[in-house]
Amino acid sequence: MKFKFLPIYLFIACASLFLTSCSDDDDEGAVANIVTPPDTYKFQRNGTNTVSHGGQTTRLKMASELYSGMKSASSNKEGLNNMFNNGEGFSDATLNGTGKKVGSKTFASSVASSTVKPMFDAMITDFTTNVIPNWSTTAANGTAGKMTDSKRTVYINAKGHELTQLFTKGLIGGLTTDQIVNGYLTAAKLDTGTNRADNDAGTLVSGKNYTQMEHYWDEGFGYLYGEEADVENPTLGNGVLLSKYAGKVDGSNSPGIGKIIYDAFKMGRAAIVAKNYAQRDAQAKIIQMHVSKIIGYKAVDYLNDYVSKAAAGTPADAIHALSEGYGFVMSLQVTNDGTGKPYFTNAEVNTMLAKIENFWTVSSADCTAMAAEIKSKMNL
Repeated sequence: MKFKFLPIYLFIACASLFLTSCSDDDDEGAVANIVTPPDTYKFQRNGTNTVSHGGQTTRLKMASELYSGMKSASSNKEGLNNMFNNGEGFSDATLNGTGKKVGSKTFASSVASSTVKPMFDAMITDFTTNVIPNWSTTAANGTAGKMTDSKRTVYINAKGHELTQLFTKGLIGGLTTDQIVNGYLTAAKLDTGTNRADNDAGTLVSGKNYTQMEHYWDEGFGYLYGEEADVENPTLGNGVLLSKYAGKVDGSNSPGIGKIIYDAFKMGRAAIVAKNYAQRDAQAKIIQMHVSKIIGYKAVDYLNDYVSKAAAGTPADAIHALSEGYGFVMSLQVTNDGTGKPYFTNAEVNTMLAKIENFWTVSSADCTAMAAEIKSKMNL
């Protein structure tokens, strides 16, 4: 008797497939709208390049100067604040007067932006008013200063934080990851206003050779690959933010993750050109999940590194690792599981950070448990 209803099942399955293929894109030829990506991230219109992400390259370069400034005894609060919040005062004169700012984009897509972004301003203040004046002081619990072991020397605040690491690793999440996975590659951003209708009609941004939707996708691409010598054939490991650590993860924790992300960027951009928005969104989901995993992998790595280095009797090296881990844990709140939700909420992240807030008294057991929780929840 169970075979009696088989034709009905087949009819429903075929009808569902037909409706799914035809309804998503509102294109007459949606069933045949197969997207074929190019070999490289090269997109042209009338023989002219359509890819542009100069603003992202500028901010990545700004972040590199901020990284250097946050570990230099010659820095001052006014100068670092001017670079971070005003986008001015860089030694690379090409970065000044651009109107681009790192501070305004830090955790900008996060629901907790009003509480998280000020943490970066506080780091600048702490570094310049407490760490630098104690550059030659021996650091201790409650006293900022210098710590040295056989592996390295670190300059830390009263809680043992190497602030340049917290600041920079926090930007990997709060700037690059957040802008990619919660900003430019979301349907809300890509389809804002008349973007979809304009893309369907081939309406270009005034004075430009791209549609707004194409440009938004490219800007997301730029936050990962913006410092590449050959952006069409990018290699990971550049700069001080996401590309550098994506390269590390691709070379150890998850070989091939770089290709997955790059291929999804190519396919998604090709899907925009083809006006296949279901395919675009599918590729965005791949990018969101895999870029987020980079944050998770490195949070786990550095928490575990702290435990092993502390046990090895190299406290400065251990603090360096925990400072990196702190920044990556902070970044977990802007990950995206592909459904628009973070793997860890702001409240969950704050609970984890509270456990490691004072590096002088942090528990190795807490770090190990935290790493295990991240690994399990993110399926690493």
